[in-house]
Amino acid sequence: MTIDLSGQTALVTGASRGIGKAIAIGLSQAGARVVLMSRDRSALEALAAELIAGGGLADVAPCDVGDIEAVAQAVAALPRLDILVNNAGTNIPEPFTEVSEAHFDQIMNLNLRAAFFVTQAAVRKMLKGGRGGVIVNVTSQMGHVGAANRTVYCASKHALEGFTKALAVELAPQGIRVNSVAPTFIETDLTRPMLTEAQFKHSVIAKIPLGHLGQPQDVASAVVFLASPQAALITGASLLVDGGWTAQ
Repeated sequence: MTIDLSGQTALVTGASRGIGKAIAIGLSQAGARVVLMSRDRSALEALAAELIAGGGLADVAPCDVGDIEAVAQAVAALPRLDILVNNAGTNIPEPFTEVSEAHFDQIMNLNLRAAFFVTQAAVRKMLKGGRGGVIVNVTSQMGHVGAANRTVYCASKHALEGFTKALAVELAPQGIRVNSVAPTFIETDLTRPMLTEAQFKHSVIAKIPLGHLGQPQDVASAVVFLASPQAALITGASLLVDGGWTAQ
């Protein structure tokens, strides 16, 4: 089974590093023109150069996804848009009783609010194109289960999973598929500090039946599949890339 996304344009948020970077590389290798979005212009330009050197097509869209107007303008300016990957996200693990309004807003604004309005801009573009489209939201296994010290993160990811299902139903008549990819702990710059604690890392791996952490490429492969014609009958679904964490 060969995945070919030639001729399609994919927008990836949070594309400058980690999971987002891996997703951008995967989509590029499948033939898509990739529009890279994050606040880090230099990192985006470096990645774009890497993709182009590898024979791919890439553009940069330096933008804070929380700036709704800026995102709307950037998306509207694209010649076309076929695939959106909402990857930008954050987490601040802390006890529930210590969560501040500032931390609550920071997590919710990026993980949910930004994803909602980036998607709105993208869907408007897709509807104008009249070719349908694909949206993939990168959520988390914490969008399916709970965990201590992650109340806000879990709330944001559960909300994003609900958003995915509702939007899938609403946009199906227009030929736009909407799914999510829900990873377990993936080794990235975001998770590396907490995973340096030996006891915490051991407790995490003990909950993963396959016995190891995930890599960004594991998530990228799932996203590329869901973005492809091979997933033509899949919408409103969540593909768990969690090593079996939520199966227990």
